[in-house]
Amino acid sequence: MKKMLSHCRQQDGFTLLELLVVLMIIALLAGFVGPKVFSNVDQAKEKTALRQMRSFADALSQYRLDTGAWPTEGQGLKALTEKPANVKNWNGPYLSQQIPNDPWGNPYQWHNPTQEKNSINEVDISSGGKDGKPLTYGF
Repeated sequence: MKKMLSHCRQQDGFTLLELLVVLMIIALLAGFVGPKVFSNVDQAKEKTALRQMRSFADALSQYRLDTGAWPTEGQGLKALTEKPANVKNWNGPYLSQQIPNDPWGNPYQWHNPTQEKNSINEVDISSGGKDGKPLTYGF
């Protein structure tokens, strides 16, 4: 009877070979899927930065309509949320919250006049971008 019970037992775990095969399959899938996922994250960050800069540009256009001039580079984008000294007809705040950092954690930069050479734009907003490659929105 004892002999019969030990013969009918099922295997309780996986063999080392089975575990290695499963790990190999997971590694291969991660190798194919991982780069696609991370490239989409980078594209999403760029789109987010451009949308934020477009929003700032709209607020800056309203600022210019009210005050008759763009904020100086010294006043920066802060002029959209806090009234600069000696500015008449400021009807802000032009944004409901403070200027956030760009998606890479860097502060947005305001350039008056534009920093882009041979540009038709008067002013621009730039982001540090990925790996220090600037992303600029001019108008």
